[in-house]
Amino acid sequence: MRAAGGGSIINMSSVGALVALPSLAAYSASKAAVLGLTRGAAYELAELGIRCNAICPGGIDTPMAEAVVASFPDRDDALSRLTGRQLFKRFAAPSEVASLVLYLASDESSFVTGAVLSADGGHTAW
Repeated sequence: MRAAGGGSIINMSSVGALVALPSLAAYSASKAAVLGLTRGAAYELAELGIRCNAICPGGIDTPMAEAVVASFPDRDDALSRLTGRQLFKRFAAPSEVASLVLYLASDESSFVTGAVLSADGGHTAW
């Protein structure tokens, strides 16, 4: 990126970095550290034209999320618990986060650095 005269670093964190998630204190702490790294890198790399931002997704419809849902005795109860704090009561499609990644990787976000963007269905709007 230095040789190219700039670029974009996109770190993946989690909504757990922004709000408490039950029984996931260590996970939340590690994801919050990603935000500190993102902001520090944005500061240090700006003079090289390198942007650094983070995305905090909420629940995403992936095999991992499906495994978590399947671990509950009642699927509907699991979905209600896992999406209950979101304004949109569903998991996101992977493409919904991918669109945000594409934006941050593009020149359309040329003045965005050190930002933390949530793709969490409104979980952090509370």
